[in-house]
Amino acid sequence: MPLFVQKRGVDCLTSSAELFDRYPHLQENARAFRSKPFVDVDPKCLLYVQQREFAATTPADNCVSVIGSDDATTCHLVVLRHTGSGAVCIAHCDGSSTWSEVPLLVKTVTSLSNVSKEGRLELHLVGGFNDESKTSHKLSLSILAAFHKQKEDIHLETCCITEMNDIVVEGTNRPVIYGIGVNVKTGEVFPASFPQKGPAEELRSARTFTGGQMAEIYDSSRGLVKVGPCKWSPNLDIAFWLAQDDDTILKYLSTSPMAEPPHFVQHMKSTIQFLLHHPNSDSLFPGGQPQLYHRTERGDWERVVQS
Repeated sequence: MPLFVQKRGVDCLTSSAELFDRYPHLQENARAFRSKPFVDVDPKCLLYVQQREFAATTPADNCVSVIGSDDATTCHLVVLRHTGSGAVCIAHCDGSSTWSEVPLLVKTVTSLSNVSKEGRLELHLVGGFNDESKTSHKLSLSILAAFHKQKEDIHLETCCITEMNDIVVEGTNRPVIYGIGVNVKTGEVFPASFPQKGPAEELRSARTFTGGQMAEIYDSSRGLVKVGPCKWSPNLDIAFWLAQDDDTILKYLSTSPMAEPPHFVQHMKSTIQFLLHHPNSDSLFPGGQPQLYHRTERGDWERVVQS
């Protein structure tokens, strides 16, 4: 039984409520996590992860001190960390391909932990809420089941998901926590917001919007953010959305229209505008090579010009 809670194997679950009933301390931990102060993360030390992306690194990384992600409504934010090596990974999962994504995360963290014989894999899950369509509930169960199927022992430490991450505001259910950060040096996981979501924010959003699958965006050995190469074809039909009002965009482009953060519609519009300006993705990746970004001495991400 590879998924453990307090050193006890987790049996098959039919609901997240069943998990919290069996392990009341997970409820207590979730309430404590919800009450932590939100941190506005300094972009100069941050590696930001968008939807359908993951990134992993180790405490030896001199370019990144915090990895994080936000804007999760029904999506779940997954942190996997090896306590011996300190290798840590964060992923922004939307349910598009959970069963292939989870083994990828486990493999990535274990490969960064080969030098360390001591320690264990610890899992932190945050995200979702009591949405009407039960999308969050389904994703919670799917992620837990996928980790349960891994051959490695994985210890569930934080589980602030779905009903434990729900609050009713003016009669509408929404998440308490939309974003989290992880301190790469200490492993601390905390509620967070991110004023900057780069580098290449629009390009990365376009990749997801056009159906891109989960992608690793960081090479910790070189301190490089890697984007693409991505593939999409011209689609002028998407210009239709730019003429619609905000409510229409929310209704049709969100899994949870009533719970989205205030900038959701503008984010969608800028992504669509980017795709209309770049109808063919090939021009963005000369020679079929990815876009690479390194951290400057000022702390900004800057594109690496490849010869």
